Amino acid sequence: MTNDSFAYIPLFLSAVVSLVTIALLFANKKNGSKTTFIMHLVSSVVICVGSVYTALFPGLTIYAASITLAVIIELISSFFKNNKEKQPAEISAELAEAELSENQLEEVENNTDEKDSEVRQIVEAGRDFMLHSAEAFSDESGLNTLLNHINEAMVRETEADGGVILLLDEFDDVLAVKNLTGDFPPPYKLPEDLPHKLVRIETNFRFSQFPLSETIFGAIARSGKAELITDPLSDSRIYQNETEDFLKCGTYIFAPLKIRDTVIGVIAVARRFTSKPFNEEDFQKTYYLSTLASTAIKVLYSYQEVIEHAELTKESGIACKLQNSLHPKLLPQIPSLSLGCYYKTSDGVCGDYYDIIPARKDRISFVVGDVAGKGMNSLMIMTMLRAILRLTVNTTQSAGTILGWANRGITAESNIVDHFASLALINYDTTSNKVQIATCGTNPVLLYSIESDTIKQVSDAYEPVGVEKTTVYNDKEFTVQSGDIIVTYTDGVIEIPNDKGLQYSQERLMEIIRKNKHLSGKEIADVVKSDIAKFSGSSHQHDDQTLLIIKVQ
Repeated sequence: MTNDSFAYIPLFLSAVVSLVTIALLFANKKNGSKTTFIMHLVSSVVICVGSVYTALFPGLTIYAASITLAVIIELISSFFKNNKEKQPAEISAELAEAELSENQLEEVENNTDEKDSEVRQIVEAGRDFMLHSAEAFSDESGLNTLLNHINEAMVRETEADGGVILLLDEFDDVLAVKNLTGDFPPPYKLPEDLPHKLVRIETNFRFSQFPLSETIFGAIARSGKAELITDPLSDSRIYQNETEDFLKCGTYIFAPLKIRDTVIGVIAVARRFTSKPFNEEDFQKTYYLSTLASTAIKVLYSYQEVIEHAELTKESGIACKLQNSLHPKLLPQIPSLSLGCYYKTSDGVCGDYYDIIPARKDRISFVVGDVAGKGMNSLMIMTMLRAILRLTVNTTQSAGTILGWANRGITAESNIVDHFASLALINYDTTSNKVQIATCGTNPVLLYSIESDTIKQVSDAYEPVGVEKTTVYNDKEFTVQSGDIIVTYTDGVIEIPNDKGLQYSQERLMEIIRKNKHLSGKEIADVVKSDIAKFSGSSHQHDDQTLLIIKVQ
């Protein structure tokens, strides 16, 4: 099953959930209002149709549009239920009890109209948020455009003097300012060396990052609760800088941007100390708008994640095909050696590399590598290493010197991300049965000695190529005889876990090789392959696996 096949799972679940929702709506039709029933029914049908259409005709546009439309319908339904259906019943009860006069009745009706107008404004703002989120799908700077629209709408709807949006970087646990508009007196302590000029302070604010443990922004993100601050001087979380008017703190409303219980950022609006303070109505409006803004941002996030995954999957597939073409199609027939190889790629990784190079009459070079990163990045490093090694093993230089040359070549490529690789280079002299090895990173070399019936690691650990230009790799030399076995592998072989989370381990690999020492190189590799499959069971393979067996005849 390919990675793309899993894309149909959420579509299938969306359609099933929608059908179940429709069935429940009809079953409970009598328990709710007719308007609410119709709106819920329409939103469920929209999601169901969008899911089925996307499954039949792949593409994200229709599915995203159906989700967006369903969210808008549900928002309208929610506000209609809270403000259109409840208020008339409440008003009727009040009229019956208090026998309101015509003037009082007119006042209630006016208040109801005002409330309806506010609800319509909030719903309209939410609709605009979702539409801008959908439009941002095809725009590289779509997130910035969406945040700018949200921030301007928040400032406009709350009649604030300025607004700011910060988004959470979950890896670094910091809130980064992503959009700043209008006059927003900084509620945090400014750097000591920052000149108190409006332009300089706004620039500093616009590119600031705040740890979650500091400032009022971090406090709101940690608590996940919105707050109205009308007396900033008495709030220890608000820092009052110098006495310049543009630095004096006025009133603030802070609200978390969150989906369910997950905070993705913070949004805040401010009024200058000379402006009318925010009140409870402003606070409620900010809260509702921040909820709608969170949904719009999350929709864009989800779409970007789907696109990024699809692009990585496509890129990795292309890279894997190209990388596999770099490996030997068949193991060469060498009279004095029996060779075996086990190579298995993990979906979307493809960072392992092996090669067998009959360099000269007295030298056959064996290479096993594990390149950091994945996709095109690892392909570039792998291609460079292959070219360098194939050229240099033809010289009379030792294995350690050749790895040093490869290291200097890869280290110079500072514009490539994660340009590191683990390598094992084995030079075998067919005329004298002498072996010369050099290794770096996590690729070891094992030697089974038929004379002592033991197997041990004979390589030393060095830094991977690409880390430090001046790294020196030393050679190790030894002589082998008929029945001896040389083994090298990548860490994916010994680190694969079983269903209990235990790793395969080097000890188990060494024992399997020792017990099957009488088999050919190919047969030993096949036994290891079967043992790994038996050990790992249904556990997922997270890394490539490469094993090379060289048995002396």
